[in-house]
Amino acid sequence: MKKTGENARRRLRRRLARLVAAGVLLAFAVGAAVGAAALSRYGSRGAEVTKIQEKLKRWGYYSGAVDGIYGPKTYEAVKYFQRKNGLTVDGIAGPKTLAAMGISSSGGSASSSGGYGGYGAADYELLARVISAEARGEPYSGQVAVGAVVLNRVKHPSFPNSVSGVVYQAGAFSCVSDGQINLTPVASAYRAAKDAINGVDPSGGAIYYYNPKTATNKWIRSRPVICTIGGHVFCM
Repeated sequence: MKKTGENARRRLRRRLARLVAAGVLLAFAVGAAVGAAALSRYGSRGAEVTKIQEKLKRWGYYSGAVDGIYGPKTYEAVKYFQRKNGLTVDGIAGPKTLAAMGISSSGGSASSSGGYGGYGAADYELLARVISAEARGEPYSGQVAVGAVVLNRVKHPSFPNSVSGVVYQAGAFSCVSDGQINLTPVASAYRAAKDAINGVDPSGGAIYYYNPKTATNKWIRSRPVICTIGGHVFCM
């Protein structure tokens, strides 16, 4: 009888040990999942929030202090950015919103490094989207030229110094306003983006372009013309 009771206690201890081990593993898995899913949202603080505020302020979406605190002004600015760029409007800087801003999930800039001539994978993807949305159906050289204009602006002191900054600058590209930038790019746009990144510039250094059949802005028509490719006039 004594031996039977001892065996029962051993079995109970083994079960308890297994339950404890399972609990530890579960806690670790939950913690890892929460860490992986951590997003900048209302109440967050840190370097990623600072980067979000800097970009949104530069692009005209945010007017508050760049203090690394995700308060009501940052929350509303993120929602404004999401609304204007065809993203889910929830005020949370999730992976898609961060990618649209050119920010990696670690809080750095997605355009700071990469295997695309000094640009990152997010820059390459965004450039291809702009080319496809703005120049789909244009001659291939015209597609490369549109990509070159974006990159020329990145290098120009009058414009933001990143691909995402140039693309999402308020009012800069109609494809951002009408949501065309969110469509899947045509294959030629990726090739054109790669050529533009590699230094091919059929625009001759242009920082503007327009369609003479649809452009109504007198200012853009007054810019010095460099060349015409397909349906676009490229100018300074």
